[in-house]
Amino acid sequence: MQDFEGKVAVVTGAASGIGRAMVERFAQEGMKVVLADVEQGPLQAAVTQLRQAEHDVIGVVTDVSKSESVENLAQKALEAYGKVHVVCNNAGVSGGNASPGAVIWEASLNDWTWVTNVNYWGVAHGIRVLVPIMLAQDEEGHVVNTSSMSGVTPGNGVYGATKHAVVSISESLYRDFKRRKTKLGVTCLIPDVTNTGIINATRNRPPELANPDETQRTPQEQARIAAWASAGKQPAEVADMVLQAIRDGQLYLLTHDAQDDRIRDRMEAILERRNITFIERPSREPPPGWDRSEK
Repeated sequence: MQDFEGKVAVVTGAASGIGRAMVERFAQEGMKVVLADVEQGPLQAAVTQLRQAEHDVIGVVTDVSKSESVENLAQKALEAYGKVHVVCNNAGVSGGNASPGAVIWEASLNDWTWVTNVNYWGVAHGIRVLVPIMLAQDEEGHVVNTSSMSGVTPGNGVYGATKHAVVSISESLYRDFKRRKTKLGVTCLIPDVTNTGIINATRNRPPELANPDETQRTPQEQARIAAWASAGKQPAEVADMVLQAIRDGQLYLLTHDAQDDRIRDRMEAILERRNITFIERPSREPPPGWDRSEK
């Protein structure tokens, strides 16, 4: 896909972080953009700011874990702009005792449910609802599914399990687009540490899926996490990479190379029928107290 002027993009998790950066980058290319986010206040603020910059955008409050909410998103996009050309299934959360030293069997049922509902079903709903619309148009288009470096490295708990699934979904989508000889492409975005609102992600966790014994981070833990996140790539850098990946028809988009040895070891271990070497995440990973994030 090369021509973006006047085309329509739908981005979930669009009110902040990587999602917001992709929205701004698409708008700069002359695209009309539908912002979807579960948080009404930040979503409306983002829409207002973009419109003040004379970009053509709308906002739709969307809970990607619910099929009917994504179906409403599609309807609102078509009502506003008539077509959809780029879909970014970007909304995501992390949790389930993903902090260093945690063990997967201690993740609660609520952890499994919350993380899977957003990270897995959010992508599945986006594909199931929006891809048929794109196919019916018979025009060039592209799907971007946001995974994580945890989706291509071993041992990242519940979060990693869902992000591995996003990689597999993207690969299936790539195969199926080729099988049907469509005009659509797919990119699996695989970011490492990025400067997003990582320390405040639990604000969107449904009350019914909260852990009764959840402990709050200390100010010291919050400061360490903020410093760790701020040292990562800026969302605008990632958005630039996404736009180029769409232009290039690039399937795998890894934003960093610091985890290359872990990725290589995992793949070679599979092929060599041996155990993985890197069982712990390197020290550059989140500090103690980190157990969930949101893009």
